[in-house]
Amino acid sequence: MDKIVYIALGGSIGAVSRYLVSAASQKYLSSIAPWGTFIVNVSGCFIIGFLWSFVEERIISPNVRLFLFTGVLGGYTTFSSFGLETFNLLRDGEMRLGVMNVLMSVVLGIGCVFLGYVLGRVMIKAVR
Repeated sequence: MDKIVYIALGGSIGAVSRYLVSAASQKYLSSIAPWGTFIVNVSGCFIIGFLWSFVEERIISPNVRLFLFTGVLGGYTTFSSFGLETFNLLRDGEMRLGVMNVLMSVVLGIGCVFLGYVLGRVMIKAVR
């Protein structure tokens, strides 16, 4: 149960942080570009890479790992986890898997957004 509490507390901090960064970006970088999401994703990738260097040295305890990685960064952006997993594949010489992970995640992800949108529109029209 302690693990769930660590994740929940971290997740709430991450989600609120994501909102604050996005809101500030929208306020100060007025544009149609999704700067908030971009800043959250890139900063989340930097933070997870920085923290991972401590995990590899075993400086961070398992509960703090759950709090930071699954909770805070999971609530802030899952893109950082995607970035770390891809980095680890590439660093470990798994070039094919790393590139495949990027292509499949991006292409299939956007494709699924499109398919979900189309399905939703079809369902809305069917109900009317």
